[in-house]
Amino acid sequence: MTTAVHLSSQLAVNVLDARSLLSAFGVLGVGVVLFAETGLLIGFFLPGDSLLFTAGLLCTGAADHGLKLSLAPLLVAAAVGALAGSQCGYLLGRRAGGALLARSRSARLHEGAKRAEELLERYGYAKAIVLARFVPVVRTVLNPMAGALGVPVRTFTLWQVTGGLVWSLGLTLAGYALGSSVPNVDRYLLPIVAVIVALSLIPVASEVYRSRRDAKANAKAKESRG
Repeated sequence: MTTAVHLSSQLAVNVLDARSLLSAFGVLGVGVVLFAETGLLIGFFLPGDSLLFTAGLLCTGAADHGLKLSLAPLLVAAAVGALAGSQCGYLLGRRAGGALLARSRSARLHEGAKRAEELLERYGYAKAIVLARFVPVVRTVLNPMAGALGVPVRTFTLWQVTGGLVWSLGLTLAGYALGSSVPNVDRYLLPIVAVIVALSLIPVASEVYRSRRDAKANAKAKESRG
């Protein structure tokens, strides 16, 4: 009976909650989640940013009542998941083109695809691929979009590795540094995660603002010409 209850509690995982994922799957779960979020369109809703930060924090043993992860395996799992997922997404996009996105009915996913395409056009391949890592949803759809749009393999690989390492290792080490320096940091975990999510949305908000500003400027220019 006890075993059955324990098993059911392990299966009751909230995939949107970083601590729930880490409690159930540990370091291995980090690699799998990052692979799904960056390589498979169905993973666009997964909490990559908060997962990395929380996992790094838990490596210090300063939070979550006994749940402690090992830093070195975590860094390896995070990097491998992020890099392999991105490359997989690119290859899927290169082979399947836009068919993968066309099949999805998610408005959020299609909006992310639009932003990803705008990033590639506005900033060029290198900058767009690196920036996309820090924008939820966009980091999921930019990889297949890059493949579908014919971004050269070498160019994509170079910059996705660069951005992937900065994103995955940077957030993990940031969580570890905070957990090592702030006593009882688990009390502030939810507000910290909320701040991380808010910061990750800044590039999206900035792009929306710029797009609206440019649209208004173009409209005024047309009116003055007319």
